[in-house]
Amino acid sequence: MKTVAQMLKLKPAGVISIRPDVPVLDALKLLADKDVGAVLVMDGPRLVGIVSERDYARKVALKGKSSSDTPVSEIMTREVVFVTPAHTNEDCMALMTEKRTRHLPVIDNGGVVGVLSIGDLVKDAISEQQFIIDQLEHYIHR
Repeated sequence: MKTVAQMLKLKPAGVISIRPDVPVLDALKLLADKDVGAVLVMDGPRLVGIVSERDYARKVALKGKSSSDTPVSEIMTREVVFVTPAHTNEDCMALMTEKRTRHLPVIDNGGVVGVLSIGDLVKDAISEQQFIIDQLEHYIHR
């Protein structure tokens, strides 16, 4: 299995983030524009939370709050589960399963260097399995 560092090299550089004081509506627009399910909430260089479509559905839509009047800080998940570049795909999948999360920020030397989604991990696992299948087929047909 690949490490987080190896998987991040296959993704576009940078992270998608938003400030905690902006309205939830802006976060929703960002999610739609970038076609992602969650964005990091950053106060300058510091990770302070993560906000997802699930947060919006459960903490705004179902509670009758206004997306344009509610700040992201009010609905974001504050206790962010994260990994480091040294973790493996297997580590990430176990952590996501245990913590019931779909996005993992990657922290290195105190700063955010990327984000992995469950989709990224599944894609890598399928790629790894296909490589093994190809190698076995090559061995059998020799």
